[in-house]
Amino acid sequence: MQSDLISESKYKRVLLKISGEALMGDQGFGLHPPTVERIAAEIKTVHDLGAEVCLVIGGGNIFRGLQGSAQGMERTTADYMGMLATVMNALAMQSSLEGQGVHTRVVSAIPMDQVCEPYIRRRAVRHLEKKRVVIFAAGTGNPYFTTDTAATLRATEMACQAIFKGTQVDGIYNKDPKQNADAVRYDNISYDEVLQKRLNVMDASSIALARDNNLPIIVFSLDEPGGFCGILSGKGTYTKVHG
Repeated sequence: MQSDLISESKYKRVLLKISGEALMGDQGFGLHPPTVERIAAEIKTVHDLGAEVCLVIGGGNIFRGLQGSAQGMERTTADYMGMLATVMNALAMQSSLEGQGVHTRVVSAIPMDQVCEPYIRRRAVRHLEKKRVVIFAAGTGNPYFTTDTAATLRATEMACQAIFKGTQVDGIYNKDPKQNADAVRYDNISYDEVLQKRLNVMDASSIALARDNNLPIIVFSLDEPGGFCGILSGKGTYTKVHG
């Protein structure tokens, strides 16, 4: 039954993009282990269905390069510090997933052999084929690029069928639904509309890269239990960004 759901789904290999803030729960900073465990359990459910899953996790719960730069730090240095924060989050998620019996590899764009594997595309593809969850850390390895752009880049390189962007709301709205009761949710929206209306789903360069490679982006709530799994089985509430 489980494998039937995935065989019928058009999303057999997906990349899940989550922010670093998603891992801090209500703490306001750092890692909240129960929250990491809950998200790992969601990933395990999808993995157990037979989908090939890779992840990109931001580092904003530990350090955000842009904020460091705004406070007078040299931008390149600040961005590298942000990349290292993503490695810490990736290792935390790996630990949680493996604690739940899911074989996982952390693959870093910045080589640090004692901690994780360096990014080699063919090796990462092989991990996915062997049904391991692959967590891409350290962004693109370059300053001035966000983890959103890294997610779109890796999803394209891995030939994923979609990017799943886990957020705190169940899709894309015309304005912040937490502050505006009359906010309207989109079921479908084009890449160009997202860019023209400046809807802050992912940054402009990542949206443009997804558009150029015809890679759909599914925006859903990571706080909704079973939301990730539900979408793959044809249910749930979400917004699809496509051409």
